[in-house]
Amino acid sequence: MLRGDCFNGEVKHDTNILSILQVVENLNLNDAWVCAGLIRNKVWDILHNTTTPINDIDVIYYDTSETSLEKEKRLETKLGGLLPNQPWSVKNQARMHLKSGFDSFNSSYDGVAHFPETPTAIAVKLCNEKLEIMAPYGLKDLFELKVKPTPFYQKNSEFYSIYLERIKRKKWDDIWSSLSIEL
Repeated sequence: MLRGDCFNGEVKHDTNILSILQVVENLNLNDAWVCAGLIRNKVWDILHNTTTPINDIDVIYYDTSETSLEKEKRLETKLGGLLPNQPWSVKNQARMHLKSGFDSFNSSYDGVAHFPETPTAIAVKLCNEKLEIMAPYGLKDLFELKVKPTPFYQKNSEFYSIYLERIKRKKWDDIWSSLSIEL
């Protein structure tokens, strides 16, 4: 399956994902995206001809005017009212550097670039009914089923242990048998 076909076909026409993207678009948050596991897992499911449950829906945005955890929780509640029974997780990337120990992020793109694994460092959004993709490290690893640390989580970095712990905890290769995980 071609990369573009996967996003413009199965992902865009998946009614559940499309409704998620539409609800997030309608919030009109600055630099808002749906990212990480929802998108990664959908692609891996397609490539493995399987369906796994959605464990969370990561929504990110960038707003320096209000960086409180309370605002993120209010947005999760609002999303829950608009599209109930979904595992919403909303994070303002203007605040996330405090949690991760990095320098301040300057955009959602910067936040996604600081995700631990290359196939997780991906985000999508709807903009005027068109699907936009953000992938700081490209889509190759995602579609080739390769899990590698992003530059901030390489072996000799102070964050490498976070990458290793995630690999151990997530057990992705138990779910998607064709994955190649770099340790």
